[in-house]
Amino acid sequence: MLKTSILMMQACGALVFSTAIFAEGSANSTSSNDTVELQVLQVEGRALTLYKEDEASVGTRTNTSIDETPQSVQVITQDLIEDLAANEAPDLFRSISGLSYLNYGIVKMRGFEQESQVLYDGVKGDPFRTFTIPQLFNIEEVQVLKGPSGALYGAGEAGGVINYVTKKPTYEQKNTIEVTAGNKDFISGSVESSGTANEDGSQRYRVGIYGSTEGSYRNNVEEDNEIIDLGYAWDINDDTTLTLQYTHFYQLGERLRGVPIDSDGNFLTDISWNSNEPDDYQEFEADIFQTNLQHSINSWLDSNFTLRYYETEETIKYHQARALIDNDSDGVYDEVSRRYQDQTRIYKGLDLASYFVADLDDHTLVTGADYHFASEDELFIYADKEADGVSNLSLTDPTYDDDISSYVMDVDRDRVTELNQIGAYIQDQWQATNKLNLLASARLDYFSEDFVDNTDSSENASYDDIGYSTRLGATYDLNKEFKPYTSFSTSLTPQSASDQADSEDGSLFDPEEAKQFEVGVRSYLLNNRLNVNTAVYHIVRNNTITEDDDDNTVAVGEVQSQGFEVDVLVDITPRWVANISYTYTDVEVSDIADEGDADRILANNPYHQIGLWTRYEFPNIDSSIAFGAEYVGERTDRTDADDGGPYTIPSYTIYDISWQTRWQDWKFQANIKNLFDNKYALSGFNDVSGAIVGERRRIYLSAAYDF
Repeated sequence: MLKTSILMMQACGALVFSTAIFAEGSANSTSSNDTVELQVLQVEGRALTLYKEDEASVGTRTNTSIDETPQSVQVITQDLIEDLAANEAPDLFRSISGLSYLNYGIVKMRGFEQESQVLYDGVKGDPFRTFTIPQLFNIEEVQVLKGPSGALYGAGEAGGVINYVTKKPTYEQKNTIEVTAGNKDFISGSVESSGTANEDGSQRYRVGIYGSTEGSYRNNVEEDNEIIDLGYAWDINDDTTLTLQYTHFYQLGERLRGVPIDSDGNFLTDISWNSNEPDDYQEFEADIFQTNLQHSINSWLDSNFTLRYYETEETIKYHQARALIDNDSDGVYDEVSRRYQDQTRIYKGLDLASYFVADLDDHTLVTGADYHFASEDELFIYADKEADGVSNLSLTDPTYDDDISSYVMDVDRDRVTELNQIGAYIQDQWQATNKLNLLASARLDYFSEDFVDNTDSSENASYDDIGYSTRLGATYDLNKEFKPYTSFSTSLTPQSASDQADSEDGSLFDPEEAKQFEVGVRSYLLNNRLNVNTAVYHIVRNNTITEDDDDNTVAVGEVQSQGFEVDVLVDITPRWVANISYTYTDVEVSDIADEGDADRILANNPYHQIGLWTRYEFPNIDSSIAFGAEYVGERTDRTDADDGGPYTIPSYTIYDISWQTRWQDWKFQANIKNLFDNKYALSGFNDVSGAIVGERRRIYLSAAYDF
């Protein structure tokens, strides 16, 4: 009955929306002075104030109007983050077109695996590495630049870049206490305070403390999070502001693999199954320091300098499924063999970024340089299968009683990797006419990597190279309704030093190189009640590392991704708003002889994705109800073709619902995620490690008090 009601609500929304479009079309066919005057007015509805940001820095490093940025940019605002009850990054992924989930905090953007290209306040230095999930407590908004961004940010992925904008000290006093409880023993609490530290407001502070604990529908899974976020801002004079920030993250949980599947993507056992023992865990701790100095040199020249440093330690002790076993040869898998892995990774990173912005009449010139250092010290020991004392685990009746102290351990990896990148760039934003804006930018990068294998010195390797990236683009203000744009952009990603050591003749592999052509239109219709952004793109990435027909490592592989995205913000009525996105992605590979490499590239790239969030307000009682839906089309996993893969991962649709009300200084909110408790796979890994299982129904009740 509830499902039917919600579907009827969607149908009514579509009817109202289509009626509004028809009415607008009728109005346009009537010629009168009054009608013309009404079209000139720019009326911002609720959707365009709640969920739309007009400016973003991620596309140009300056606070540029998104309409004047010649590349697809999407911003997730604080209002949407709060409405979604989003605690960690994956809670937002459905709201970003062109993005599909891979695992943990890693995604694919426009068909390409996106891991390293994550920014904080426009600077590299991501503390959440590989198996930890980015937290959102200290995040104000999330900006996404889609497609190659090498001309701005240097070496990185072809699909785009995600920029997390952190919360800063505020001039206005803000104090909030919030508590949240939910099923599966979820409970969290936070305190935030921000405001002025002296009478004239030239000094400001921010203090944020967050803690949470929760269980899971999966066996042997619990998670604890602790966050301390501190900030201090000082207006040294009218032209200079210094901001200091420190954030501490602690996370204790489990490294979760999936549930084994068959070739059609069906789970081979109950999705509560887990290969981990009760004492397995993943512990993550990070300290991040950041300072930013902004200085206005004169009336036309500004400077910006940021230093970011982080230290992270990640300890992982867990059991991973290794092979499926059919004990009685009846064609049905009964259990899995396992490997126990004990891994410690220590990461350190230092980033320096400085740039100048010159406002020269019709030109805005940005020039700067940055330095990125990242080191990884990894020790990985393991015990493999029954031969090393690791017992098999039943798929239907798992018994968790292994004695880890009896395992025979061996060293898999003991290595240190250090990466250095230095880049310099220049960008010109030229307002050529009142309607035409042009952008041109170029960047030169030097990068080097040293790889030290403490178990085999013959594997030690060093690599350095120089590369450049460019971007050309234009936006055109056709009229108040339509604002088209086009761009060409490139990026490069250096091959790892360890891959260089695998070349047959000892020659160095060129970096991966990507180029993108993009055309889009940003439109404002129905007297500015409807904002539709469309983008069509074609990306080609060359020099992908693969194996040729003779099993030699080569860098000739080509990957093409093409597709289109539609993002809609609409005021269906003055009280009813909707945020809708649709993505079509088609990825192809060529010159890649190794089928396993091809399967990995193509894995977890759905052709179709749809995201919806719609909210209706009841102003008389200061409340709102919201409904969300996500559809992800059929995908494949990365099972090697030699093992009968790739396997199919079925499509899924899930629904969310939310209620929010305000009373005096209180805000109460209830969220139900996965409303109908669907069982589904978020993404696929392989047949043994299986598919990453989506969350079952989660209920959250929160109360926040502003004082």
